[in-house]
Amino acid sequence: MSEPTAATATPDETLAAAEQLTHEQQALGVVRNYMLGTMGAGLVPLPFVDITLVGGIQLKMLHSLAQLYGQAFSKEVGKSIIGALVGGVLPAAATGSLAKLIPGVGTVAGMVSMSALSGAATYALGKVFIQHFESGGTFLTFEPDAVRDYFAEALEEGKKVAANLRKTEASADPMK
Repeated sequence: MSEPTAATATPDETLAAAEQLTHEQQALGVVRNYMLGTMGAGLVPLPFVDITLVGGIQLKMLHSLAQLYGQAFSKEVGKSIIGALVGGVLPAAATGSLAKLIPGVGTVAGMVSMSALSGAATYALGKVFIQHFESGGTFLTFEPDAVRDYFAEALEEGKKVAANLRKTEASADPMK
């Protein structure tokens, strides 16, 4: 008898398959989903509303990763960490967001740049925390200065991942 596919699997079979994934694989799935969410938030045409939405989605991603790894989560600590790590990206994000004030081309350019940057920053933040939690770290032992280089590397990788996700999602959209 053949193995069940995702389309034919029962809920118990789907749960069993999910349980076989490692924490890291599950966490990467969480990061991907939140990446898509922040990329969508980056498309909001209202300056600075987009940045606020992205920050909230990133905070929720940290909460989801903490739950996955069995870590205590504090909203205040999460906000502080996001500010410390992603704060370096803020000038570029603000520029993309402000570009939305220019009717037409500025709005479109701002939406595209904010979407890509938001996705990349979310990816980098997620990768940093996956590495941290996988090594046994907690929110209380997290040191932003110690991971800045890794965050910068992950941000560059995230730009490529965001571009690929955008292409994948666009080609999968039956409305296009």
